[in-house]
Amino acid sequence: MTTKVIYFVVNGRLEQAEFRPDCSLTDVKDLFRAAAEAGPHDILKMYNTKGHMVNISPRLAVNDSNSCYKLEVVASDLQNTGPALPAELCGMENRLKHLESKALEDAEKTPDIVYQLKSQVESFKRKLENVEHLRWMGLFKDQSDRRDGVHPKSTKAEETVGVEHEQVRRMFLHMSSLQVNEDVREYLKTPLFDNWQWEEAEMMVLLQVMYSDLDFLTAFHIEPEVLQNFLFEVYRHYNNIPFHNFQHCFCVTQMMYGLIWLTDLRSKLDRIDLLIMLTSALCHDLDHPGYNNVYQINAQTDLALRYNDISPLENHHCAIAFGILSKPECNILKNVTSEQYKQIRGGMIKCILATDMTKHNEILHKFKVVLPAFDFKNNDHKEVLMKITMKVSDISNEARPMAVAEPWLDCLLQEFFNQSDTEKLKGLPVTPFMDRDKVSKPSSQTNFIRFVLMPLFVELTKLFPCLEQHILEPVRSALEYYSDLEKAAQAEGGRATP
Repeated sequence: MTTKVIYFVVNGRLEQAEFRPDCSLTDVKDLFRAAAEAGPHDILKMYNTKGHMVNISPRLAVNDSNSCYKLEVVASDLQNTGPALPAELCGMENRLKHLESKALEDAEKTPDIVYQLKSQVESFKRKLENVEHLRWMGLFKDQSDRRDGVHPKSTKAEETVGVEHEQVRRMFLHMSSLQVNEDVREYLKTPLFDNWQWEEAEMMVLLQVMYSDLDFLTAFHIEPEVLQNFLFEVYRHYNNIPFHNFQHCFCVTQMMYGLIWLTDLRSKLDRIDLLIMLTSALCHDLDHPGYNNVYQINAQTDLALRYNDISPLENHHCAIAFGILSKPECNILKNVTSEQYKQIRGGMIKCILATDMTKHNEILHKFKVVLPAFDFKNNDHKEVLMKITMKVSDISNEARPMAVAEPWLDCLLQEFFNQSDTEKLKGLPVTPFMDRDKVSKPSSQTNFIRFVLMPLFVELTKLFPCLEQHILEPVRSALEYYSDLEKAAQAEGGRATP
């Protein structure tokens, strides 16, 4: 098999890497890590000739010395600065650390005998399920008819997810002391940020940067270790579903962070309001099952019954958030006053409940009413602004570059189609905009952008004209793009009609 040759510039020098296309991802990353003389947990990013990030992987496109990539360490541990080792020795040292890490991970894996014992216990429980007179013992929990739209995970699946979470946790804790460079910090404040180029542990590092750069740690006496525990628990409570997952949570939080900086809300709102907004964005879809409120209510799920059909998902997200904060090791609010806690809790509940799309027109109308005489010192005005900013952040994908936004649309449609398929199987009313037999990609977007996004973004831009170029123009471009696709599809369909 032929090898791939990749040309790149790192630390001002031209280098080339050679590897087989079937080389493992870890080996490719180690190769570039050695070339950059980076530490084992430093964060590396590759840029193409246009300055866009590209994934470091065996799928890197072959280039030449005239179109070389740029390799950069964007986050490093400045505490470990010392005499620089030669590149060869540095590479060997990094490779050795990687092997040591792998050995430790393997050593910490649960022995097979434990899995065998667990399997025998589960088998015994299943036998008890079939013995009617022993059911009262409660030795097992029947989840065969879980009523939130999510099928229960098998023990094996739970173990796999647990291992993956633990790996991400270790990686994040190793990275948590890294110093992210200024270019990335500035990039993080813009809607141009490309989430697809960052791993989950790296995203948690960037979330840590957001809390730090907005001075929340100092203002609210948040201990770094507690913040790290909180961020990991938030990550752990997002499900592995197509759209409403941890990456979506990160994107919404990053957009909220960007809006805070772009509109200079730091000088217009109290810092406690900013903490409410950022933390609400982070927690706004916790434990989302991938099936919306309409499904919850029509299927009479446990969530719908618990919350009396009133914003069941949003109420659930709030409950999970404060469940995490109730743990002392995760409680980033443990050093605030009782009055501050009351304000933060009340504000977060309002912001998260505002993401229920059935409240969209009501909230937008309130914002339009106060907009002509908006006063940042008026608590009612401030409350509706916080809700509007939360809503804009939640549905902001189309304000991003098309290369970032379009994959998110594919994820959303996949989740929609999963729901409509389930509705058909269960004989429930099928949500029209989720029906794979009736919805096309362009039509779904043109209607959503024209009737939901544009009115919302236009009103926020009236208060903050600086957002015209940052979020409104990209949304207009997205509407034009999908409108053209829709017209082309209609024309094609017309020609195909006898």
